Amino acid sequence: MQQADITSRDRLLKGIPVEQRRVEVDGIDSVVLEGGQGPPMVLLHGGIESGGVYWAPVIAHLAESHRVVVPDLPGLGESEPFDRLDAVAFADWLTGLLQLTCEEAPTLIAHSLDGSLAARFAADRGELLRRLVLMGVPGIGRYRMPLGLLVTAIRFDLRPTERNNERFLTWAFLDPERTRRRDPEWFDAFNAYSLSRASVPHVKRTMRRLIKAGTKQIPDTELRRIDVPTALLWGRHDRMAPLSLAQAASTKFGWPVHVIDDVGHVPFLEQPDAFLGALSDVTREKEEK
Repeated sequence: MQQADITSRDRLLKGIPVEQRRVEVDGIDSVVLEGGQGPPMVLLHGGIESGGVYWAPVIAHLAESHRVVVPDLPGLGESEPFDRLDAVAFADWLTGLLQLTCEEAPTLIAHSLDGSLAARFAADRGELLRRLVLMGVPGIGRYRMPLGLLVTAIRFDLRPTERNNERFLTWAFLDPERTRRRDPEWFDAFNAYSLSRASVPHVKRTMRRLIKAGTKQIPDTELRRIDVPTALLWGRHDRMAPLSLAQAASTKFGWPVHVIDDVGHVPFLEQPDAFLGALSDVTREKEEK
């Protein structure tokens, strides 16, 4: 990492009760954050250059009752890239990660583009999971990326500048400035770190491949093979993966939907307390069943 990257990433993790370590997973040098005690919970980030550190605002709370594992997907954050990025490569990597970090089957919380790959993982290797929570995941239904979002993503890929990043934030957040006011130093470090990673060639390549893999609709026959308890957690005002996707999947597959009000695509950043409350409801619901 460059010094600027170290400074920004360290600020994102300041005061968070996690240990960061490098592990070899399925032959790939991968970075993982781990902390807490209790049943394992794996937080899988979405398609973002910074990797798993954007879960930082909720890790401390979750680590009070769980052993929290937060990896950087290969090619994002500080993990080395895949030779190829597809459902099989992802499944082999995630299997290796779970074997290294979890003594029992974990709860997997999967966000956005990575959530599409996680759903396919659950369909084929569900015995490795205790439960699955999907959030803002485009692949679980018929999805076409909004034209404005596609233009914004292409523009940011070509020129990862602060201005183009701001355009992207208006798609991800219901109110990015409100989120920044909660902790300006953290939010600015988050943007700085994401921008620094967005200029790295293998990160650019990974993002392009992930967008292609993560926006592809998963066949219903495949999703019906998921027999691990599954729930959907969604921002009411998600512009990247509209709530209607979750509602249609709930009707089709019987997965309960928990809607978080007053947020967009990243509720754990916009409204951490509301996200934690909704997640608690999801896990409690599964325990009661």
